[in-house]
Amino acid sequence: MPDADSSRQIRDSAGNVLQDGDTVTVIKDLKVKGSSFVVKIGTKVKNIRLVEGDHDIDCKIDGFGAMSLKSEFVRKVQD
Repeated sequence: MPDADSSRQIRDSAGNVLQDGDTVTVIKDLKVKGSSFVVKIGTKVKNIRLVEGDHDIDCKIDGFGAMSLKSEFVRKVQD
């Protein structure tokens, strides 16, 4: 019997399926909780990692550090 988690697909704002290692861009300004920083629209995030939970993308953003994002606020960069 296949595991239920293995069939779960995480999609970006445009409906593209995301995978570990993809590069995405942020589609709206995002306030960073607990600080005055804002991740600006168009920020490119490389080498994402998909995780379980409310914020389903773990990544490192240059100038901000490690962060968790929701897939609804990113768009996959096509190679």
